[in-house]
Amino acid sequence: MTTIIGIQYDDSCLIVADSRVTDDSGKIFSHPNMTKINERGAFLIAGAGEILPCDVVQHSWNPPRVTARDKQNLYHFMVVKVIPSIRKCLKENGYNFDENGDDRFSFLIAVCGQLFELDDNLGITQNNTGFYGIGSGAPYALGALAVGAKPIEAMDVATDLTAFTAPPYQLAEQSS
Repeated sequence: MTTIIGIQYDDSCLIVADSRVTDDSGKIFSHPNMTKINERGAFLIAGAGEILPCDVVQHSWNPPRVTARDKQNLYHFMVVKVIPSIRKCLKENGYNFDENGDDRFSFLIAVCGQLFELDDNLGITQNNTGFYGIGSGAPYALGALAVGAKPIEAMDVATDLTAFTAPPYQLAEQSS
C-alpha cells in the first residue's frame, strides 16, 4: 500500500511518494533502493499497488522518445505511443493482463512537466484540479490538498490516517 500525490502547476509538476511497502500479509518493507518514483528517459514514473507491474515499468520499460510534434499534444502521445509500449513491456516481462485481472496497480507519469494518471487497465486520465493521487492513502492526501495543505502536510495527513503510509517522503519535480 502506498500514498503518492502529484501536483500540476502551470509549467511544471511535483510528485511526492511515501516509502512504506507492504505485502499481502501486512509485512512491512523499507529500503532506500525501493523508491516509488523513478526516472526513465524524459519520464518520471511513480507506481502504487502490485509490486511486479510497478517494478517492471519503473525499471525495465524503455519509453518512447518525445518529439517536438509529440509535445504539441502530450495526451495523444501518451495514448498512441506510451500506453502501447508499457503494455508490451509488461507482457514481455511476464505480466498477463488476463491472468492478473485481480491485481491492482496505478501510475502517475510525468512527461514534459505534465502529469498523467494510469490505471491497471492502462487507461489514462488528466484532472482539471491539478491534484492527482494513487495508492491507499491518496484519498486522505487529496482531501488535505483540496483544503489548502502543502504537499508534505498532505502526506503527513495520510501517514496519520493509514498504517500503509510512512515517511521519509521522496519528491521529484519536472519542468516543461
